[in-house]
Amino acid sequence: MTDKKHPIGYKIIYSRYKQSILSGALKPSEKVPSIRVLAAELGVAKRTVESAYDILIGEGYLISKGAKGTIVNPDLNIKPTIIKTSELKTEEDEDLNTIISLRDNEGHFRLGIPSLDAFPSKSWLLVSGKAIRSMDEKDMILPHVAGYFHLRQAIANYLNISRGVDCEANQIFITSGYKNSIDLIMKTLCSKKDKIVFEDPGYFFGQRLLKRSGLNLHYNPVDSSGLDYEYFKKHHLDAKILLLTPAHQSPLSVTLSLPRRNSLLNWAKQKKTWIIEDDYDGEFHYTKKQIPSLKSLDQFDRVIYVGTFSKTIMPSIRTSYIVMPKELITKFLQTSEITETGQALLPQKILANFMTEGHFFKHLKKMRVLYQKRREMVINAISKVFPDEFYFEITDGGMHIVAFLKNRTDDLTLAKSWHAHGLQVIALSLWYSGKKKRYGLVIGFTNIKSEKEAINLLQRTLA
Repeated sequence: MTDKKHPIGYKIIYSRYKQSILSGALKPSEKVPSIRVLAAELGVAKRTVESAYDILIGEGYLISKGAKGTIVNPDLNIKPTIIKTSELKTEEDEDLNTIISLRDNEGHFRLGIPSLDAFPSKSWLLVSGKAIRSMDEKDMILPHVAGYFHLRQAIANYLNISRGVDCEANQIFITSGYKNSIDLIMKTLCSKKDKIVFEDPGYFFGQRLLKRSGLNLHYNPVDSSGLDYEYFKKHHLDAKILLLTPAHQSPLSVTLSLPRRNSLLNWAKQKKTWIIEDDYDGEFHYTKKQIPSLKSLDQFDRVIYVGTFSKTIMPSIRTSYIVMPKELITKFLQTSEITETGQALLPQKILANFMTEGHFFKHLKKMRVLYQKRREMVINAISKVFPDEFYFEITDGGMHIVAFLKNRTDDLTLAKSWHAHGLQVIALSLWYSGKKKRYGLVIGFTNIKSEKEAINLLQRTLA
């Protein structure tokens, strides 16, 4: 309802439409609401809207098409007004802008993008159609905040079989992505004073999320066997939460050793603390030895497992999940009822069908073989084009490689020079928080189709 003390007059409607057109929010040929519909929406007389439209038509901003309605003048050639925000000045914000640009703009060697050319689009379309046709009245109400039950059941079944995670459907919580998962966990379990420990180097966006949240954040170095437990034992036994990427450490891709896994699980049990296992690409292992999840070894239910479909299906699906420890289910649900709205139902139904009909398992099996070949092709290409510049530490799996610099430390400068040629690599030093760093380029390989293609792309940087 409109406030009667401050009624909306025709001048206000005129000004709003004119500004929307000039700013580019309303585009040429775009249809505007009918006089009757807009009058009802704003709670004003039809004559008020008609007066505003008459002025806009007279000035050439709108055109009446009679029974077909009213549209924005298709002949307008107006450059949208760009409102400049103040430039971010800190080095940290500049780094963030760099990573966001590399993530969002097209280019080669991008990180975290599954093979787009090998995705089973036909199968996806078939299950999508089935999900749409099955929608009925009960699907039109507010969905459960923890997610669509059949998808939660499918995820639990998958985790039990493929990742060794002993869980049930009621322990699965569907989220809209990594940031949503971590944010929900922190809101459920932490106060500002609680000590949070993160890997160094560690996932770039994870670091920035926790920093911006104002949490008591600390860092623990990583070596060739994963998180350095001796350092952890000396400095961080008082932590409330430890965040880990044990299958393929982000970004180094090393695997957390079994002795360290057991030591950390015993610490969590004795101190009654929590370990968040971010298993972002644990499905992609290229050796005969399948890497078990840390959660599969967790006899004390102290590991909160976080998974995602952005690496196995597509980033745009915006679907991740949390495996909640049984004692925390009620607490998570209570927190989410206050802070979350639940995820859209239809994408969840499509994904559930994709999993239950067997397409997901087939796709993962195919991608493991494909990614192993593509990783080898990219490593070979880099070695041929830059025989004296980089070296590699071959790991068990993952979706990216690290090309470590042999004799240089200016990986930021090197990365920027590659960016100029459309190669979206990331300088390794950006992933570190402490002063002690390693230097190189973090390179995605999943969408490179041949060694020849990789060589041609890399040779651009030599011109």
